[in-house]
Amino acid sequence: MSDPLMDVEGLEVEFRTEDGVVKAVHGLSYGLRKGEILAVLGESGSGKTVHARAILRILDSPPAFVTGGEVSLDGTELFPLDEDEMVDIRGARIAMLFQDPHTALDPVYTVGGQMIELLRLRQGLSKREAKAEAIDLLKRVGIPSAEERLKAYPHQLSGGIAQRVMVAMAVALDPDVLLADEPTSSLDVTVQAQVLELLKSLVADSEMSMVLITHNLAVAVAMADRIAVMYAGQLVEIGPAREVYAKPAHPYTAALLRSIPDINVREERLPAIKGAPPNLLHLPAGCPFNPRCEYATEICLREMPPLESVGDEHASACWHWEEVVR
Repeated sequence: MSDPLMDVEGLEVEFRTEDGVVKAVHGLSYGLRKGEILAVLGESGSGKTVHARAILRILDSPPAFVTGGEVSLDGTELFPLDEDEMVDIRGARIAMLFQDPHTALDPVYTVGGQMIELLRLRQGLSKREAKAEAIDLLKRVGIPSAEERLKAYPHQLSGGIAQRVMVAMAVALDPDVLLADEPTSSLDVTVQAQVLELLKSLVADSEMSMVLITHNLAVAVAMADRIAVMYAGQLVEIGPAREVYAKPAHPYTAALLRSIPDINVREERLPAIKGAPPNLLHLPAGCPFNPRCEYATEICLREMPPLESVGDEHASACWHWEEVVR
């Protein structure tokens, strides 16, 4: 395995609330290689988005606090940097693509006003140069009539065009890493496919690396080189996308796979994971998935299993992974 471009090691994030301390991310570790797409998969509340915001240090604090772990980019640790140094990192080295483009874009400025300001401030371009670069970026992400789009306000754009604008802004400074936070969840199916294909081509053309945050396992398999599965703030499985899809080694991953509809099979009801995600204020002892797990035994109720190798670059945190693979 080549040295990672970005390395997340033992990340811990908690929210201190009136009701108690919520462990949103607990001991998360992974490496991201140059030119790789890593899909981070899990239900709402699993810690996917929180971990990405922690990397960029854009969590609201309080109530959120990073209490442990390290994140390094090409050998540079990010958490010890001061805010001025982090400003230089954000956008230029690590960019983030947010879930809802209409929320992320400033509603009182035109597309051109926002893009041109970004390019002038961060690249030192003149207004004319920045406008020309903005037009090129919009064309690069497949927006027709690019010059006219610069005059539009965000509310005048469809969801698909607005997300393409956000993609253009995210790659404007040629970042090394793109954190894409469920970038298609607010779009219809056809536009989802177009935006995902655009992101995949941008990664291939620029050798940029991407962390794709999603709750959709089918999207993760189609897009990613590797998949990292999170549950209750913890990493429970990680491995090559095709192998995780073909031979899941954690009951949660296997259950997610069974819940994907098969157009060749007619069923009265789709298979569902029983129960509900745990309350992060009151996690069960042992493995957090044990109340919902068909394989759970006494040891699962007492001890959290370690993340251990189950194959080539494939690891699972399950005491009974061999039974799951069978």
